[in-house]
Amino acid sequence: MEQYRCLEKQNFVNENHSLVPLRWEDRIDIMHWRNSQMYHLRQSEILTAEAQDQYFSSIIAKQFEEQKPNQILFSFLHHNKCIGYGGLVHINWIDKHAEISFIMDTALEPDFFEENWLTYLSLIEPIAFEYLKFHKIFVYAFDLRPHLYRMLEKGGFTKEATLKEHCLFNGQFIDVIIHQKRVEL
Repeated sequence: MEQYRCLEKQNFVNENHSLVPLRWEDRIDIMHWRNSQMYHLRQSEILTAEAQDQYFSSIIAKQFEEQKPNQILFSFLHHNKCIGYGGLVHINWIDKHAEISFIMDTALEPDFFEENWLTYLSLIEPIAFEYLKFHKIFVYAFDLRPHLYRMLEKGGFTKEATLKEHCLFNGQFIDVIIHQKRVEL
């Protein structure tokens, strides 16, 4: 298993769930999930297996060795089976903040959306705040999934901003909503 040079600890566990450095073997499942959930991702075209292999071997592989990568991605496991992935992206090492990214197996969303998101947050927050000493983490989301915002607020995030008509979606400009959590100084 690959390891992130920037983290002293690699595996984070909460009962039957864990985060481990992004695994090569999960790349095709991740590709399928991303392709089926493009409507809420900043992804403009369908991913192919070749493109996914290239991304993992050229972009992801380098980030394991970097002391300050621009993203740190994990496979989200339930009983050691990958059911999602995410991490800290658009990392700003100077200002000590990062965006949280997370998607799960599309088939799990109807029944396990909140449970998986809250479990994921319980695992990613210590990485950001305790291990990387970030000041703030945030979720940048198209205004398409109100159930996401309720769940984030249940997880202790607060709504920080609404960027009005910020993204073009299906021919209409839609808002982006940002929720954040930070360490109080």
